Formats: sequence, C-alpha cells, structure tokens
Amino acid sequence: MIGGVSVVLALLAQVMLVNRVPLPAGGAPDLVLLVVIGAAMVRGPAPGAVLGFCAGLLVDVMPPTAHLMGQYAFVLALVGYVAGRGAGGPVTTVVLCVLMAPLLAAVVGGLISDPRVTMATLTEQAPVTIVYTLLVSPAVIWLTTRKRFAP
Repeated sequence: MIGGVSVVLALLAQVMLVNRVPLPAGGAPDLVLLVVIGAAMVRGPAPGAVLGFCAGLLVDVMPPTAHLMGQYAFVLALVGYVAGRGAGGPVTTVVLCVLMAPLLAAVVGGLISDPRVTMATLTEQAPVTIVYTLLVSPAVIWLTTRKRFAP
C-alpha cells in the first residue's frame, strides 16, 4: 500500500515538477525509478518486481508518452527484482539499478525498433539522466527506506 502511494506521488512529482525544471544538459532525474529501487530494497525481489511492473505501467500511460505500452513496465519490473535481491549493499544496489534502467530501456527500445533510440541517446541523454538520478538518489532512497530503520 505504502509502495503504491509512493509510486503515485513520485510519478506526479516527476510529471508536474521535475520534468518542467530546465536543468543543464536537458536531463532530469527519474524519481519513479528511485522509489521502485527503495521499495524493492525493503520488500524483496518478488514484491519489488510487482511494484516495478505496476509503476512501469503507470509511466507507460502517463502523458507525454511516445513509446509502446509495457516498455517501461518490463524495465522497472526487472529493476525492482534486481533491487530486491540486492547487490552487496544499499549503495551498490542503487548505483547498479540506476545504471541498468536507462541502458535496459534503450536496449528494449532498440529491439522493438523504436526510432528514438539512437547512438546519441546512449551517449548524450542516458549519461545525463544517470547523473541527475544519482544526485537525488540519497534523499529519495532515504525517504523510501526510512521506515525499515525506525524503532
């Protein structure tokens, strides 16, 4: 329940605030990705994959969309599973998942012949998104996982 509410709040903040702020290099952090990672780290791989899939479906239908339905549902389900499994520690898990998500989205887009996936996407847009997402990750992950450490 809390994970779903967190995803909806992150999606609304992403669409209404973050995507409208003109940041240098034209990128924006991915708040929904970070919420899925944080919730999956607390709940485990299966609930993380389910939450990632549901969050991905919401991202797929939220305007403005220019990709096929289910593309981000697949990506975020895999990220939720990997984050739930953990990768040595919380910091390693977050970094791995933040690196994995845009690259996996580009691979899936390439496999389905998405015309927006080009070499420029991988060399210019993906690194900017990764850097911005890593910069805001401590705050979002702390907000998402803080209940686990509460007495």
